Amino acid sequence: SLTDSPVTLKILQNWVPRVSHYFDKEHYTYAGHQIIIQESIEHFGAVVWPGALALSQYLESNQEQFNLKDKKVLEIGAGTGLVSIVACILGAYVTATDLPEVLENLSYNISRNTQNMNTHKPEVRKLVWGESLTEDFPESTYHYDFILATDVVYHHAVLDPLLATMVYFCRPGTILLWANKFRFTTDYEFLEKLCNILNTTILAEFPESNVKLLKATVREN
Repeated sequence: SLTDSPVTLKILQNWVPRVSHYFDKEHYTYAGHQIIIQESIEHFGAVVWPGALALSQYLESNQEQFNLKDKKVLEIGAGTGLVSIVACILGAYVTATDLPEVLENLSYNISRNTQNMNTHKPEVRKLVWGESLTEDFPESTYHYDFILATDVVYHHAVLDPLLATMVYFCRPGTILLWANKFRFTTDYEFLEKLCNILNTTILAEFPESNVKLLKATVREN
């Protein structure tokens, strides 16, 4: 339940300051690898938000509890791809998804940061929340061990399709890890809806950044 006391953490500055001629490149270090992320000013999804830093840090630090090695991982709303890159470094089979207009930057970041690694080759795919799920990701073929989502809940009109997407991919045995900055009543309303459908716990809170990290699974009957 949500009453279990979550661990309180700080988002560590794994950001590595660099003198760069490009204002739009951010350097991070996770799991012993330097990651260079190109952000895009035009798209909301193409900036590294605090939830992505929180989840990347948590996955790096809790590999025994959440072992991603050789696991099938789907990231929804992958944005710049930071979390997917970290999951890939940790040994997962990663599918990173987002809206069509974000995919070019997402693909660039993922391929650039994983091309020379001895890891499973990640896949980048279009996924519009709530649309064509059964056609593009039929249940008979696609089963993920982990669903990752960061900062997917904010002021936008597609919260119900997002919820439907999370629920669609959460099959028995799947673990959803969702990190989000909680600012608005809509954020808490979404959490309440999620709690009504899935078995949801708060794993960690990052009070300085208002980020909560949640774990959700299908209810056992």
